[in-house]
Amino acid sequence: MNPYPQADIAVIGGTGFYSFLDGAEEVTVTTPYGDPSDRVVIGSVHGRSVAFLPRHGRDHRFPPHRINYRANLWALRAVGVGQVIGPCAVGSLRPELGPGAVVVPDQLVDRTAGRIQTYFDEDAVHVTFADPYCPSGRSTVLKAAAEGAFPVVDGGTMVVIEGPRFSTRAESQWCARQGWSLVNMTGHPEAVLAREIGLCYTSVALVTDLDAGIDADSAVAHEDVLRVFAENVGKLRDLLRLVVTALPDVRTCACPRAHDRVDLLHTPPTGA
Repeated sequence: MNPYPQADIAVIGGTGFYSFLDGAEEVTVTTPYGDPSDRVVIGSVHGRSVAFLPRHGRDHRFPPHRINYRANLWALRAVGVGQVIGPCAVGSLRPELGPGAVVVPDQLVDRTAGRIQTYFDEDAVHVTFADPYCPSGRSTVLKAAAEGAFPVVDGGTMVVIEGPRFSTRAESQWCARQGWSLVNMTGHPEAVLAREIGLCYTSVALVTDLDAGIDADSAVAHEDVLRVFAENVGKLRDLLRLVVTALPDVRTCACPRAHDRVDLLHTPPTGA
């Protein structure tokens, strides 16, 4: 029997989401991959059982390259989660996507270095990742946004850089020339690890700045990112409440079947 309280849906986000849940209970989850970023908080949103995990820890102590992504995703699966929404702050590589814009990306480019990005340390196991985000999750976000009159941008490529520094002007200009839309530091390996263990993963990106080099004046600063995120986190929470309510009870997408023939992924992850 699974020793943890159960949730169907998870939100991996920043500290601005602690007020997201009703009847919240903190749960310490152990994993074979070490400790997750913090305790998992389980509560409800409009009657749906939801888990919340602060990506960087509640005191923001883990920089992007030091987050234990494997433990985070495994911990969520251990409490029964099947669908994950990953709100994140991003820089914009397109002038028309200014601060405050919300984007539901459909593609990802990995430009990180040295991060552990798989659960398969042995054997040659390859996960399908042509479309990195759950199609059902994306369509649910877009539909919920339309019904709630939240303006969002459908689609875009998010490039994930190593960090923790921001990009140089030359790097930003190069990324923009590739046709990419957003730049971020945490979206990988979060998305691929979710896919490897059969979780649906959907990114919802909040633009906090124009990345350096996109125009003559842009040069992202940490304090500006925090300020813009704080100014917009309320509307992002409101949108995600609608999304959580609208997510399907039964998953019919291909995400749960990413590795139908791998026994490891069908062993209930009840701990270390």
